[in-house]
Amino acid sequence: MENKPEGVPASLPRLSRRLAALAEWVPEGARFADIGTDHALLPVYLALSGRIASAVAGDLRTGPVRAALRQVEAAGAGGVVSVRQGDGLSVLAPGEADTLCIAGLGGAQIVRILETGGPRLAGVRTLLLAPQRAEGAVRRWLSEHGWVLDAERLVEEGGVIYTLLKAVKPADGAEAERRNRGLYDPEVLAPRMPEIPLWLLYDMGPLLLRRPDAAFRRLWEAEAAKRERVVRQLERSASPEAARKAEILEREARLIREVLGCLPAET
Repeated sequence: MENKPEGVPASLPRLSRRLAALAEWVPEGARFADIGTDHALLPVYLALSGRIASAVAGDLRTGPVRAALRQVEAAGAGGVVSVRQGDGLSVLAPGEADTLCIAGLGGAQIVRILETGGPRLAGVRTLLLAPQRAEGAVRRWLSEHGWVLDAERLVEEGGVIYTLLKAVKPADGAEAERRNRGLYDPEVLAPRMPEIPLWLLYDMGPLLLRRPDAAFRRLWEAEAAKRERVVRQLERSASPEAARKAEILEREARLIREVLGCLPAET
C-alpha cells in the first residue's frame, strides 16, 4: 500500500507505509541523510514537500545509485538532494547532516554503520532506523552510546511487521543516562511481572511494551511460537548442544508469553 500524509501535493513520489511513517518523524528544516537510499524516494519526497533544507542519498551499490540519480533528476530535486555512492556514513562530510535515516538493513549492519561513523555521526541529533531484524542489538547500541529512544512504531506492510525507531541525542550525557534508566526499567510491568530481563526489554522495545497494540501482540506471539517450533525440532536430537539450545529457547518462549500475559489492555 502506498501513502502520502495529508496536505502533500499529488505530484510527489508515493511512499510505502514504512517510508511514510519515517517521513512523519523528520524534523522541519532538517539536513537529512538517507543511508541505503535505494531509489532515493524518501529524500526526494522530503525535498519536494519543503520539509528539509538538504539531503544526501547514499548507497553502496551502483544500481541503486543510478536509480536514485534518475529519480532526483526526474523530480528536479538536484538542488536539494545529492546522490553519492559509498559505504555507510562515508558519503557524508562531518557536520553535513543532523538527521540520519537507515531503513531496510539488518540490525547488525545498522550497528556497524553507526559504530564506524566517527566524526560524520558527531553532528547528528536524530536517528530514524528501521532494522529488518536484530532490533534489540540496535536498541542496546543506542542506549550504550548516549542515544535515547524518542518513539517506536510498528508498521504492517506486505504481511510483514516492521519496527521503526526514532532516537535523539541529548547534549547532556547525564540526561541521556537518566532517561535510559527510566526507559529500560526492568520493573516496567510491575506488579503484574516483577522484573523483565534487560535483553528482552531491548528485543521487545521499552516504548512498545508500554503501549502494546494488536500488531505488537501478533509479532511476539509469532516469536514465541517460532522458538517453540525450534525446541520441538531440537528435542529429536540426542546431542548435548541441541539440548542446551532447546533449554535456552524454551526459557525465552516462556518469558515472552509471560510478558504478553502481563501487558496492559490495548489503548
